[in-house]
Amino acid sequence: MKVEQLRINEARLMARLDELAAIGATADGSCCRLALTDEDKAGRDLVVGWMKALGLEVRVDPIGNIFGLRRGTEDVDPVMTGSHIDTVRTGGRYDGNLGVLGALEVMQVLNEAGIATRRPLAVGVFTDEEGARFQPDMLGSLVYAGGLPLAQAYETVGIDGKMLKDELARIGYLGEAPLPLARPHAFVELHIEQGPVLDAEGLTIGAVENLQGISWQEVSIAGQSNHAGTTPMRLRHDAGFCAAAIGHYMRHLARELGGSQVATMGSVTLHPGLINVIAARAEVTVDLRNTDEALLQEAEQRFALFLAQLAAEEGVRIETRTLARFAPVTFDKGVADLVARTAGKLGHSCRPMTSGAGHDAQMMARICPTAMIFVPSVKGISHNPAEHTEPAHLAAGADVLLHTLLELAG
Repeated sequence: MKVEQLRINEARLMARLDELAAIGATADGSCCRLALTDEDKAGRDLVVGWMKALGLEVRVDPIGNIFGLRRGTEDVDPVMTGSHIDTVRTGGRYDGNLGVLGALEVMQVLNEAGIATRRPLAVGVFTDEEGARFQPDMLGSLVYAGGLPLAQAYETVGIDGKMLKDELARIGYLGEAPLPLARPHAFVELHIEQGPVLDAEGLTIGAVENLQGISWQEVSIAGQSNHAGTTPMRLRHDAGFCAAAIGHYMRHLARELGGSQVATMGSVTLHPGLINVIAARAEVTVDLRNTDEALLQEAEQRFALFLAQLAAEEGVRIETRTLARFAPVTFDKGVADLVARTAGKLGHSCRPMTSGAGHDAQMMARICPTAMIFVPSVKGISHNPAEHTEPAHLAAGADVLLHTLLELAG
């Protein structure tokens, strides 16, 4: 068989996706493998077993990132691919997992065809991409790329009060491989879109050219608890009202700035949380994103002014804490164009795209030429048990990954 005729095995890819999805499966059909939990360990062990069965040299670095290395004919910088296998609490079966298991399928196809590449190929599984247990998100790849000191990452405390380094050691993934293991020649990440564009337009492949900047903040509001029936509205210092006002302002801010600006209040906690008591305290989280750094900064500035005005008007104290802040990323034009050309050669419809979600690729772009391959998410649903991508589209994305990697690795 000629190299250009190589295709991945769709049934084998689906079988691996199903087997990994069974780890952390919940009654509602979602998947819960929070980073460095027992479920994450089980998923890691499964993937490492597959890597070893494929003859890959497995290395684990000090932040728990896993790499399966397929040697090339020359000892040069590798071409890297991969993603993550940790999930949010109500995750789907494809988010992150496709990028890892699609890469393993590529390795198996190359093994079966007896193809040696000039450059080594590396499959990466990055720690805590979701940020659902330890913040910030993309933590493992951020440390790998030098954006977060290892010592600082080790001291990160999770939502359950456990320390990251302790949990790495507990599950047996406090590795000793060099950090970073390599500065790749290039990095390509295969991922579901997690948005509605490809599905709505009936397209198969997205060649991802850039990625939105992300600003996460935690907002703490201190008001005054009082009786819900006897306290006149004009005399209230209601933290609950302030939380609601922030949620309303998020929609107003995004509409006013327009373009790619999005704004979300993702969580709200009220204290004491009683029906007949004015809330004394509130904690909310805010997520601002834009593809333009200047506009993202403008959104942050407008939000800060709004909070100052709200605090003065309601007689409350408002404090903010930055949870994560990443600038927008423009991916390497050469790699993104290669993805598009490869999709075309394989007969797949393709369009250039922006990613609205954060990915490990945005961290890897700091150190090497990087781009992403998107496949459709049905109705744009992700982080949800209804997350779905048609098997033919999963296979198409893996085929594009296969031939993109072959081109990059020689």
